[in-house]
Amino acid sequence: MSNLHISSAFDRDLEAIQAQIMTMGGMVEAAIIDAARSLETRDIELAEQVRNGDKAIDALELEINEKAARVIALRAPTAIDLRLILSVIKISAALERIGDYAKNMAKRTSVLDDLPEVTGAHTSLRRMAREVQGMLKNVLDAYVQRNADLAMAVISQDEDVDQMYNAQFRTFLTFMMEDPRNITPCMHLHFIAKNTERMGDLVTNIAEQVVYLVTGGAPEEARQKGDLSSTDSSISKV
Repeated sequence: MSNLHISSAFDRDLEAIQAQIMTMGGMVEAAIIDAARSLETRDIELAEQVRNGDKAIDALELEINEKAARVIALRAPTAIDLRLILSVIKISAALERIGDYAKNMAKRTSVLDDLPEVTGAHTSLRRMAREVQGMLKNVLDAYVQRNADLAMAVISQDEDVDQMYNAQFRTFLTFMMEDPRNITPCMHLHFIAKNTERMGDLVTNIAEQVVYLVTGGAPEEARQKGDLSSTDSSISKV
């Protein structure tokens, strides 16, 4: 009976931690969408909500890590349960970083509000943010379902985000060359695009953790990075 009680308590601890991961994931999804919307509509109030909401995301990551550490210390989990707990810690860290990038996007909304608008840029950035948000939703579903195939599909989906970033990189260069007044807003927009691309990379890291959790190993094929802005000089030719 004592062992059964310990097992039940351990299961409850794991369920509570995983429920918090899903809560955190939902908060980060909302932060991505709201940050992109605040940028497109120049909604300073919404941007401020995203910035303030990041504190709750940070606090939840800290709570998840503390609970995970306590489980390891008190429950002495077996190999497969330890794998779950370690994955939770890494996933929560990735979610926290994605939340930081969303906050950074929102922070630039007030700056861009005082600068000339770059035609079409906000729409393309919103599209890119929605792609990342969709990836995050899918990878959280893969985590709940313990679905390695869905996680692998998310990894492949990151190539689309990289291609969107490459296209925006070239577009911003073109705008800056055509009119020096575009340089400052395009630099801010480029930072936002790069942050969004990094969000996609972090979602991919979560997908890799899901594959590890389900299979016990990393994905068989290494992902080829699609961001060419720092490795291919031809992408800078306009």
